[in-house]
Amino acid sequence: MLTAAAFVPSPPLLVPQLAGDAARETDQLRRSALAVSSRLGESCSEWTAIGVAESGLPFVAEVGPESSGTFAGFGVDVRVSLSPDASGTDVDPSMPLAALIAAWLRGQAAPASQIRVRLLAPDTPAEECAQLGAALRRELDARRSPQALLVVADGANTLTEKAPGAFDPRSEQVQASLDTALAEGDCGALDRLDAALCGSIGLVGRAAWQTLSAVFGGQAGGPRKSESLYVGAPYGVGYHVGMWLP
Repeated sequence: MLTAAAFVPSPPLLVPQLAGDAARETDQLRRSALAVSSRLGESCSEWTAIGVAESGLPFVAEVGPESSGTFAGFGVDVRVSLSPDASGTDVDPSMPLAALIAAWLRGQAAPASQIRVRLLAPDTPAEECAQLGAALRRELDARRSPQALLVVADGANTLTEKAPGAFDPRSEQVQASLDTALAEGDCGALDRLDAALCGSIGLVGRAAWQTLSAVFGGQAGGPRKSESLYVGAPYGVGYHVGMWLP
C-alpha cells in the first residue's frame, strides 16, 4: 500500500561536496529534501523513485536496489547506493542522475530504506504517463508491505538570463502553475501541462509530474494532504520540495 509520496529536484548541488561555495546558498533546499526523505523513511523502508532520463545519454528504464553509483562525473567521487546491501557492490559510473540523487538522499536521511528507480523518457506522452502512473499505483497497493514514492524532477530551466537554458518569458507562468499544482495537490493542473511547451522551456520533469498525478488518480483524484517545504529557483531552474499523502 502506498503510504506517502515526496518530490525533490535533481541538482547535484544538493550534495555538499559538490556545492563548494554554493553550499550555504543551497542549504535550505538541501535541508528540505532531506526532511521529506526522512519522513518517507519513517513511513516505510521500500521506495520507488520516478525520474526523467537525461537527454543525450543512453536510456535506462530501471535501476534496481542492488545498485551503487558515484558523483565522480560531476566532479567529486561521492559514492552512493540504493539499499544498505548495495554499499559493497561495484560502482556504476554511469548511474543516471535521478538515481544518484535518490541514493544520496536515502543514505543521508533513511539509510535502512531501499529504492528501485524507474526512469521515463523526457518526451513520454501524457497518455502514457497516465497509464504508467495508474499501473504503478495498482502495483504499490498490491504489495503487502508499506510503499513510498519519491519523484526526482525539476521545473523549467529558463527562468532567468543565467539559467542553463537561458531566459524564456513563457517559463515564469508555467512554473508558477506547476508550483501551485504541487502545493495544492491539483492533479488536473499537472495533467494539463503541455508537453511541447514544457519541452521548449526546459521543463524536463513534466513526464514525472504527470506520472505522479496518475498515481494519485489523475483529474478525478488527488492527495488527501499536500505540503510544500521549499519553492525556489536559485539558479534559474524551478525547484520544488514537498509531500503528498494518499
